Amino acid sequence: MTTVQSVFIDIAPEDQAVELRQYFKSLGAEISEEKSPKGIEDDLHKIIGVCDACFKEGNELEVEGVLNAIVSMLVLVPVERAENLILAFSEKLTKAPGPKLGCVALRVLWLLFQSLEPRCLMRYHVYYHVVQIARQVDQVRAVFKDVDHLKLQLAPCSPSNEQMQKLLRLLHDVLLSCKQSELAAKVMQELLGTYTHENASDAREDAQRCIMAALSDPHTFLLDPLLKLKPVRFMEGELIHDLLTVFVSEKLPDYIKFYQEHKEFVNSLGLNHEQNLKKMRLLTFMQLAEANSEMSFDTIQDELQIEESQVEAFIIDVLKTKLVRARMDQSARKVHISSTMHRTFGKPQWMQLRDVLHNWKNNVSTVYAGMKAIGLQAQ
Repeated sequence: MTTVQSVFIDIAPEDQAVELRQYFKSLGAEISEEKSPKGIEDDLHKIIGVCDACFKEGNELEVEGVLNAIVSMLVLVPVERAENLILAFSEKLTKAPGPKLGCVALRVLWLLFQSLEPRCLMRYHVYYHVVQIARQVDQVRAVFKDVDHLKLQLAPCSPSNEQMQKLLRLLHDVLLSCKQSELAAKVMQELLGTYTHENASDAREDAQRCIMAALSDPHTFLLDPLLKLKPVRFMEGELIHDLLTVFVSEKLPDYIKFYQEHKEFVNSLGLNHEQNLKKMRLLTFMQLAEANSEMSFDTIQDELQIEESQVEAFIIDVLKTKLVRARMDQSARKVHISSTMHRTFGKPQWMQLRDVLHNWKNNVSTVYAGMKAIGLQAQ
């Protein structure tokens, strides 16, 4: 969502409070039309208490104007005295009914977020409510770009580790519900990274949710990084860790054996066995492709336990994922593999990458020397 500037109303806050009181009174809200003798803060307390009455009007432009007027008054109150007002206002906006008024509430609360000083801790609380509204109107990508940008936005107000964990959990759920599985996985990894060795045991629920989300996501294939996270390592020896290990480095027969022995456990996680089989076939093919520059249809059929008539369709599905670059030769009943994504990336893969870069460097040096020699001859 683009940055917006604060709304400034060219009338005194006290007069503005009277106008808002009169407006909400006309909508049937239980509020007097007279301004409070206790000052603008008490006026705002009363106005915010009934501000959801404007949602009954349904006129989006009018609703947005009224709510923006409240924002313009809120930012005039010293933040140390406005905390409860900001929280109450944010909570009211999360109750906006329907997608149209929900989008109005999202814009208004984003305006408040942008209007607060960067070091103001209330920015964290406002942003948390912004994400809640964004979920309701399916607009999370309008307010969340990525983890790095989020940390940059909130760094000046220094939210606590517990607050960031709460926000990251919410973002993970919202991104999953909006089918942003790749971003959700990154958010969850960031969340698990906030735990230390001392409190890794407290992250059990988060770690399990992370594993389940990664396994169930049809587009997540690089699972090795999860094993390096402290909360996941803390679960070593448990069935869910064993299942993750199967998806990280084992082949299809290993998964089938695990499922036969722990069928109830897999089903209790809410994982779909047929989807698991599909993912394991893809992962197994990737592993075979790492060691073979070509594979026969018969090998694929045997290793992946599929029918002969399903081999070509399976290869096409693999190529669509772009996990493997290959060429299918139907006449020879073979697949010629040019490259594949590694399921795990450890020391052997780093050494292989080093060798590739070393060869590339030597080739560039050879070409440079050759071009230099040609240049000397031309002189």
